[in-house]
Amino acid sequence: MSEQLFSVKGKVVVVTGGGKGVGWGITNGYLKGGASRVYIASRDEKALKQSADEFNKQGYEGKCIPLVANLATFEGVTKLAEELEKREKHINVLVNNSGNNWGAPYDEFPDAAWDRVLTLNVQRVFTLTQKLTPLLEKSRGSAEGPWADPARVIMIGSVDGVRVPSLETFSYSASKAALHQLTRVLAFHLGKRGITVNALACGPFESKMMAATLAAAKDSIVEGVPLARIGEPDDVGGTCVFLSSKAGSYINGAIIPLDGGSLVVAKL
Repeated sequence: MSEQLFSVKGKVVVVTGGGKGVGWGITNGYLKGGASRVYIASRDEKALKQSADEFNKQGYEGKCIPLVANLATFEGVTKLAEELEKREKHINVLVNNSGNNWGAPYDEFPDAAWDRVLTLNVQRVFTLTQKLTPLLEKSRGSAEGPWADPARVIMIGSVDGVRVPSLETFSYSASKAALHQLTRVLAFHLGKRGITVNALACGPFESKMMAATLAAAKDSIVEGVPLARIGEPDDVGGTCVFLSSKAGSYINGAIIPLDGGSLVVAKL
């Protein structure tokens, strides 16, 4: 029963930014879980191909397929959607993981940081979800009814979209708060169409985005996490697999902290 309840066997998955950091852990989780095809998309062709080659050498039942796409542009997102439409009759899961950050002192924080961060972290997440909705809708349906195993959209948010971060990453924290609200709004509208939408509010994980912060203050960060460690690949991969399995089929519109408890640390 547990194998059926937590299975993603045979599912077709798209993970943006799936070749590095948190995205790598997500991709690995789906391949471990038996997904038939996991598409990883970003503009870093070298990293995509390297990761896909490494995954495909592991002997997993499914395949990792790299697709180069500039997810910060409308044209790049549209081309990715068109390519997926050529390759697949349906998609079971979309994980919107790609994102970027910008840190600068308040008095020097540039206007360009808002365009860059909000466009990729929020606007293009909406665009890609919108463009892939027809493929997601085609995945639903079973003998138990059309909503028994809905399609899934998973947003990779952040604890910085819930709490006030100490770092001066103004556009990033605002973008993640917006992404969490977008998750709830889409859960309402897409739930009616047989698609669940949930978000993970991730805490500290090893990634390119977190590299400099962890290099400078890892011990201090770990002290602020009740479980006394930063996130590992299986933490995020396992959570995504759970949300994409039968066990997670009735969760919709949730913002799930994946942070070792950092959001519940008492400050006084």
